[in-house]
Amino acid sequence: MTLAARLQALLDLIKTLRGEHGCPWDRRQTPASMGRYLAEEVFELIEAIEKDDAAAVAEELGDVLFQAFFIAELYQETGRLNLEAVLAQIHAKMVRRHPHVFGDAAAETTEAVRTQWEQIKRAERGAAAPGSALDGVPAGMPALLRAWRISQRAIGVGFDWPDLEAVIHQAEDEWREFREELARPDAEADGRRRIAMEFGDLLFTLVNVARFARIHPETALTAAIGKFEARFRHMERAAAAAGKDLVDVPREEMERLWDAAKNRLADEKQ
Repeated sequence: MTLAARLQALLDLIKTLRGEHGCPWDRRQTPASMGRYLAEEVFELIEAIEKDDAAAVAEELGDVLFQAFFIAELYQETGRLNLEAVLAQIHAKMVRRHPHVFGDAAAETTEAVRTQWEQIKRAERGAAAPGSALDGVPAGMPALLRAWRISQRAIGVGFDWPDLEAVIHQAEDEWREFREELARPDAEADGRRRIAMEFGDLLFTLVNVARFARIHPETALTAAIGKFEARFRHMERAAAAAGKDLVDVPREEMERLWDAAKNRLADEKQ
């Protein structure tokens, strides 16, 4: 079966599920409900990609495609969307935004491509509707990823630190201000708000440190969480093997278990 035939079979399956004699659950779904399921599937796909599990990527990618086409069908049923027009639109957009591939423009570096991309987007919005450079970054996006996107939009118009050292210096200043707020003897509620704001400033600046260092903060944090989880689970297993619950293990012994977990997992990677 060709790719086109398989795609059509999937679209026909969705129509059947939504049809008069289809599935009651599928027939009840709305774009809003399916949007939430799509977000969940995207995160599962990201997890599979982070693990570099090709089989899991194939499965999760299929789930994402199903959810996306299901949403398209919901809008098509009300006459507010045409899937062929959607595909034509995204094809035209990608051609338009890659003039260095499909036209005569030149962009030899990723930085040049990003700058060109933002310039084309601004031109597409048109002079009649001068929005913000930050428009289009969803407010519901996870905060760490949204900070990354917002920063990329800002640098698209030249608002950025001059170099890595400058942004590191800014992060050090934010850490100092955060520490100062922690040490202030202010009223609880007001003090908590200021501490939270300073901590947010620190996180936002660290996102930009990651950007200058060519590290995606979401990827880096995911890896750090995975490392911590693996070590913690190793600690739990070690404590259980000694007939103990980790919660009952003294702090000093817990530190030894943690060091043992670090060494053991480091050896397994070699």
